[in-house]
Amino acid sequence: MGAGRVGPALAAALRLAGHHPVAVSAVSDASVRRAGELLPEVPIVEPAEVLARAELVLLTVPDDVLPGLVQGLADTGAVRPGQLLVHTSGRFGAGVLDPARRVGALPLALHPAMTFTGTSVDVQRLAGCSFGATAPEELRLAAEALVIEMGGEPEWIAEEARPLYHAALALGANHLVTLVAQSMELLRTAGVTAPDRMLGPLLGAALDNALRSGDAALTGPVARGDAGTVAAHVAELRRHAPAAVAGYLAMARTTADRALASGLLKPELAEDLLGVLGRGPEDPGTSETGAGLGARDEDPGTSGTGPEERGQGPVDPGSSRTGSGSRDEDPEDPYGREDPHHPAPGHDGPGHDGPEDDAQGDGDR
Repeated sequence: MGAGRVGPALAAALRLAGHHPVAVSAVSDASVRRAGELLPEVPIVEPAEVLARAELVLLTVPDDVLPGLVQGLADTGAVRPGQLLVHTSGRFGAGVLDPARRVGALPLALHPAMTFTGTSVDVQRLAGCSFGATAPEELRLAAEALVIEMGGEPEWIAEEARPLYHAALALGANHLVTLVAQSMELLRTAGVTAPDRMLGPLLGAALDNALRSGDAALTGPVARGDAGTVAAHVAELRRHAPAAVAGYLAMARTTADRALASGLLKPELAEDLLGVLGRGPEDPGTSETGAGLGARDEDPGTSGTGPEERGQGPVDPGSSRTGSGSRDEDPEDPYGREDPHHPAPGHDGPGHDGPEDDAQGDGDR
């Protein structure tokens, strides 16, 4: 159910393992095309008909849609006792399937920690892919078998840890895409004709080093305490790409904290650096590299490096703006949200007008 970028790829992988796909639901032209390419000759039917035909059902829908969809399927009698229901949400564990479980369904949460393109390359990428798996104890063997058949490796995530697990994947994968795209734009502005070719080896090495060594892999002006260089970066970004300043400062502050805690950033160099980073995105400071930046040979002592000491406390989560106006603009949504979702029969369904994108399958799904 749901022919976005995730569902057809998983179904195609299960077909290679010997399973027999019997039906798929798809509405938009893009979803129908994906289903046709990855699941040729599999009939496209209404969502309720998918459940009527299948013994194993993949619920590959957006996170915000999933709870209402499951409740609707259970309320309308679409779920059969003994039917395996597998959702691919990173945020939810098996508990979101409780309404279906109460009428006899067998619930599994299998979230592939992979980004999907909606093409056949996704099936190949599942080889060795970790799946965040959550299931009742009596269904763990079934969950493991399905993941292994798709070429993946199960990683067991406790029910209560699913949101944190998913946040970690979003932080690493989704934000990486934003950072790389922004870096490429800045390189083009600086006159680099092939920013992808320039960044490829650098980012590949940085990723490999980070995965191997963690904070010990930190390099660059922040980790070195080069406050003058960082101030020059901020000045140039304000001039050429003001929208990038806030992100640069936020990441540099976090990098400084981690570099100082791991011993890479010398405390005597931290004060000037944190002074530069403590200016808000709208504060241009001085046009030079910052007062006192030449005083590194003096002993400024240590300074507080946490966000509270710098006046950069955590943002009130209630104040964040979610900007729902752009949610329906992504034609390549991983769960086919370019389609108006079909709710279960007799169920109006939850907000189908563009729920938040899931991080991995998304880059998280």
